[in-house]
Amino acid sequence: MRDMGSSDDPRVQAQLDRLSGLSIQRDVLGLDAVRTLLSRLGDPHKRLPPVFHVAGTNGKGSTCAFLRAMLEAQGYSVHVTTSPHLVRYNERFRVAGKLIEDARLAELLEEVFDAAEGLGCSFFEITIAAAFVEFARVPADVCVVEVGLGGRLDATNVLEPDVLAACGIAALGIDHEKFLLAPEDGVPTEPMARIAFEKAGIAKTGVPLVTLTPDYPEEATTTIRKLATDKDVPLFELTHQNMLEFGPGECSLRGEHQAFNAALAAAMLRSQNTVPISEAAIGTGAQSATWPARLQTLKAGPLALGRRVILDGGHNRSAGEAIAAELEGMPIHLVIGMLDNKDPRSLIDPLGESVVSITAVPVPGHDAHPASAFGQSAKGTSNLSDAMAMLPSDDYPVLIAGSLYLAGEALKLNDEIPD
Repeated sequence: MRDMGSSDDPRVQAQLDRLSGLSIQRDVLGLDAVRTLLSRLGDPHKRLPPVFHVAGTNGKGSTCAFLRAMLEAQGYSVHVTTSPHLVRYNERFRVAGKLIEDARLAELLEEVFDAAEGLGCSFFEITIAAAFVEFARVPADVCVVEVGLGGRLDATNVLEPDVLAACGIAALGIDHEKFLLAPEDGVPTEPMARIAFEKAGIAKTGVPLVTLTPDYPEEATTTIRKLATDKDVPLFELTHQNMLEFGPGECSLRGEHQAFNAALAAAMLRSQNTVPISEAAIGTGAQSATWPARLQTLKAGPLALGRRVILDGGHNRSAGEAIAAELEGMPIHLVIGMLDNKDPRSLIDPLGESVVSITAVPVPGHDAHPASAFGQSAKGTSNLSDAMAMLPSDDYPVLIAGSLYLAGEALKLNDEIPD
């Protein structure tokens, strides 16, 4: 169902095989099962270091990367859980600054699977429970937690006010409609208002909530403000000026949207009084953060060969617009792989006439759109390596995009394993 990677350790491989057999999410989202699972495990989510909790449609992973870099620049030891992984499942567990080792991962997953007996937990519920068990066990100064899907009913939303330092909401857009726009009584019916309602569901009484307000449509902002008022949440809305805090050369990740994510991380740190942070650490972190597959230029390697190859995991229209803004009309060859539940035009339309050629590839382990979904001129091939080999011999750069799962395949083929 999905690529967990593989391991030479049979105990690790056994757990990866068990994970591969689970549904990513429940058909109907909810917190009852994960709360029961965590209770059986001793409620580790109530014993975490101070947590920064980040939701959003796009940019939440990058915001987490900036938070981690800024906190580490201050000298803190940081736990981080993000999703999805690109190459190895271990990437979801950064424990006190380092990816979890295979031997400990096997023990941890065995423990959580045993506790989950009879609950019918999803892949993500098992993963988050395992992360919280490890983060409660290993000493660290602070945690950074990325929401998996939505917010209100996401497994990470078991976090309670007494462990939360601050919450943040990155860019908003329409995505995961099956889950986030499912009919329900008592929720907003306008799509962007509903998306905002779901993301802002991570807000907790008395815990600062930071938003990229100028980037949101009016109905989303209205929804977030009402929720903050109803829950007595201190709301910090970034202005246009705040969002442009980090100019060219002051942010390590490419694109104006990444400067916004860095500004969001900085504002989250400033909004709270639990974890002291200096302006110097914030600036250093903005310049040193790393986050693979976000407008990343691949190194010379087996996949890139001698070409300039830009890699991005973007898969919705908001991501397509951000990529197009950064490329500024640069002619490119587009190699695209996109899950069949995504809009195939969401990247191609924003890129417009800058696309010189389109080559469609499968997304390993997932159902993906065929070449015909991307227009009459699109060609198809059976894998990423063949797609690169069949491109014309010219000086145009290559953009590989459409899925973080495809991005992981590109990194693996180019020998750039995230660490």
